[in-house]
Amino acid sequence: MDLMTKLDILADAAKYDVACTSSGSSRSAQKGKLGSACSGGICHSFTPDGRCISLLKVLYTNVCIYDCAYCASRRSNDVPRAAFTPRELADLTIEFYRRNYIEGLFLSSGVIKSPDYTTELMVRTLSILRHEYGFRGYIHAKAVPGTAPQLIDELGHLADRLSVNLELPSQKSLALLAPQKSQANILAPMRQIRDSIAEDAETRALARRKPTFYQRQVRVARKQEAFSPAGQSTQMIVGATPESDYQILTLSAALYQSYQLKRVFFSAYLPVNQDPRLPSGDAVQLNREHRLYQADWLMRFYQYRADELIDETHPFLETDVDPKANWALNHLDLFPVEVNEAPLEVLLRVPGIGPVGARNIIKARRTTTLRESELRKLGIAYKRARYFLTCNGVYGGAGVSFTREALRPLLAAPIEGGRHGRRADRVLPGQLSLFSDLQQIPERPSA
Repeated sequence: MDLMTKLDILADAAKYDVACTSSGSSRSAQKGKLGSACSGGICHSFTPDGRCISLLKVLYTNVCIYDCAYCASRRSNDVPRAAFTPRELADLTIEFYRRNYIEGLFLSSGVIKSPDYTTELMVRTLSILRHEYGFRGYIHAKAVPGTAPQLIDELGHLADRLSVNLELPSQKSLALLAPQKSQANILAPMRQIRDSIAEDAETRALARRKPTFYQRQVRVARKQEAFSPAGQSTQMIVGATPESDYQILTLSAALYQSYQLKRVFFSAYLPVNQDPRLPSGDAVQLNREHRLYQADWLMRFYQYRADELIDETHPFLETDVDPKANWALNHLDLFPVEVNEAPLEVLLRVPGIGPVGARNIIKARRTTTLRESELRKLGIAYKRARYFLTCNGVYGGAGVSFTREALRPLLAAPIEGGRHGRRADRVLPGQLSLFSDLQQIPERPSA
């Protein structure tokens, strides 16, 4: 099979892995080596000069020994199979990089032969990139549950970020749809990654403090080998099993606290297989996925707890009102707040005011009295915020009854998500194919 056919199969198979996040990893360029990484450097993030940073997102192979009901690459599916060699994938990544198509690599894989064998192939690929090509760009690698700890350690010293897919929100659902996997096997590498990141950070901090000879040796030996410096993340499928949003968000909060994850990704279930264990119908719960991401954002950046946004009595997030607005509507007794006096933690609870806007308000009101015009200049979404604010004693929502029934329609808005990326299957008129001028990439003979 030629290289372009492999790329077509394995890039398409990788679309089910979610990876829309900033890298969180910085690495400067070095003479004689290729690339660099910045903390905003990944697809859907932008550099200060306005460039959109992208990754080559691909599977090492879609051959898999597992037969998970929801997976397009499961063993029982009759689909074209392919696998790169470590040399092929490393060369392809560098060719893309030299053409300025990508600035990093997102590498996942089906499980070929065994978790250890699969991880060995991924380690060899990344070793060629890092050590032979001197590639210093961003690499996100998927760690395979069941892999030996020493191989996870090698992979972590080659990648910027590691992730282990939790797959499904409960052990019961995992046993139903992926009986060859277990939560114990999934959580074990997550614990190892967490502990290795903490140990690496402690070692580096120690080496920076008036180093002894031993500490200097540690610093020199590990200068280029930080363990997963951008942390770890995970992904779970939403909608394939009956877990509620309350269960999912509670689990996410526990993962953030226990495993120090950088991000939990939610992936709306896509019906790619026929299986009696899977939901009937072709509906994709994109709106639900969108609301879960909004709630997750509130927990990470607005200091909300999961049980503030949702509870067992109302286990699903509202679809017509975002979680922050819904919380405000349920707590109208706390509003309106005076924008010139409210502390930061209260401003963060106002719909239309984010963390940056709240800090700007705190800073600006030291020198001026804030009114509508000043708030708009600070970038506040005043159209939403005005119903929950007073500016120097003047209520912004004059003429509107301050009741849940009156305010809810004003805050409700249709979700416009799901019309892009892997779910749209659209090509804009005149859009160039990423691979259109790569047909002549020479295949490098295997060693």
